[in-house]
Amino acid sequence: MKALVLAGGAGTRLRPITYTSAKQLVPVANKPILFYGLEQIRDAGINDVAIVVGDTHAEIEAAVGDGSALGIDVTYVHQDQPLGLAHALLAAESALGGDDVVMFLGDNLIEGGIDEVVRRFVAERPAAQLLLKQVEDPSRFGVAVLDGDGTVERLVEKPSEPPSDLALVGVYLFTPAIFDAARAIKPSWRGELEITDAIQRLVDDGRRVTASTVDGWWLDTGKKDDLLEANRTVLAGIDRRIDGEVDASSAVVGNVVLEVGASLINTSVRGPAVIGANTVLEDVHVGPFSSIAADCRLTRCELEYSVVMERCDIRDVPRLEGSLLGREVSVSRTERRPAAHRLLLGDHSQVEIAGGS
Repeated sequence: MKALVLAGGAGTRLRPITYTSAKQLVPVANKPILFYGLEQIRDAGINDVAIVVGDTHAEIEAAVGDGSALGIDVTYVHQDQPLGLAHALLAAESALGGDDVVMFLGDNLIEGGIDEVVRRFVAERPAAQLLLKQVEDPSRFGVAVLDGDGTVERLVEKPSEPPSDLALVGVYLFTPAIFDAARAIKPSWRGELEITDAIQRLVDDGRRVTASTVDGWWLDTGKKDDLLEANRTVLAGIDRRIDGEVDASSAVVGNVVLEVGASLINTSVRGPAVIGANTVLEDVHVGPFSSIAADCRLTRCELEYSVVMERCDIRDVPRLEGSLLGREVSVSRTERRPAAHRLLLGDHSQVEIAGGS
């Protein structure tokens, strides 16, 4: 079996972060989202991985390389246009060499990995096997309808009136039969070749399609609030590790990771939280569920339930909460008069200013 990881999306829902960064490389607990899926694929015993990339290919290829650092062997497949998941699958057909495939969306996080579902697929070998999760708003996702023994009867992509509450998680397992099914479908109203239509074609052709339900968490990190929730969920499971420097006037409470070269000066950190390598915090309070990446400098400020990416500089800001800061962001307070907020913001930015500030 080989793996196909889809990392070609533009990430429009995470703009402006994704104007300069691939959405699959935005960090959760200071690790790129994409790496979680690659590690779960490796841990399931799959080493041959094809990654579909688009306009952000250079950044993804630089981050992942040949995959050796992650214990996998990576091949890159360039998709000229994002024309749907089934289109990406067909673009990678030659790279997959006629083998069974697990297809993994590169911006999804799944608790517990995929070992068990891979073992079940290998043992039973249906034409396709899906992962499903009960959700409150199934209209946002592809939705499955099952019969009494758990076999898939019908699939609908983002239905206005969902026939069930079982959403398709971003992991699919296929035999090579999926390629003929994908070639047999036509673009949807969105102009895309939908993977749900290709799987439905398997069902209509009498091929067996099975499903497993995800019991743990499944996180789609496509939007800012989703990403912060993913960061919170992953941080809740970390263990304490202090490899950096903590001075006598600082305090570290709970499960906190302080990477090598990081230093706390008159600073309190209440976990769970992660502080990246060579980051310096001085006169700072960091609250729970915060991730601060490498090479940042924070001075005289408070931060909680936030993600701060590499090389940010935050100074004299009373409190940041529920925030996502991209790389090399500078946030500071000024005493200049007349008092005013001075902003330099890219397209699709969002700023909330506290009353009285």
